[in-house]
Amino acid sequence: MHPVFITVVLLLISNVFMTFAWYAHLRDLSHKPWIVAALVSWGIALLEYLFQVPANRIGFTVLNLGQLKVLQEVITLTVFVPFALIYMKEPFRLDFVWAGLCLLGAVFFIFRPQVMSALGF
Repeated sequence: MHPVFITVVLLLISNVFMTFAWYAHLRDLSHKPWIVAALVSWGIALLEYLFQVPANRIGFTVLNLGQLKVLQEVITLTVFVPFALIYMKEPFRLDFVWAGLCLLGAVFFIFRPQVMSALGF
């Protein structure tokens, strides 16, 4: 399998854990002391890192640091929006669309050198 594909899959899994670690306690542990939420989140974050670190190491073999970071941000928003809508029951907002469009611009600019050279420019 291509390293970028493996990186994307691992980052998707990592971001699911990350999103739950960062935000699920707002819904599920709001009645508990913050230290309990922090410890639970820390445990979930460990799972995140078990996928994120190998993803970044694999991705860095074929992507530069900026490309890896923008890819991470696109995946983060891809995971966060369904989480916010479905799990946290947030209303849909056009801000999600605008943020996504901004990230598409970031993808264009950060990957432009590779795309242009692949097209022969």
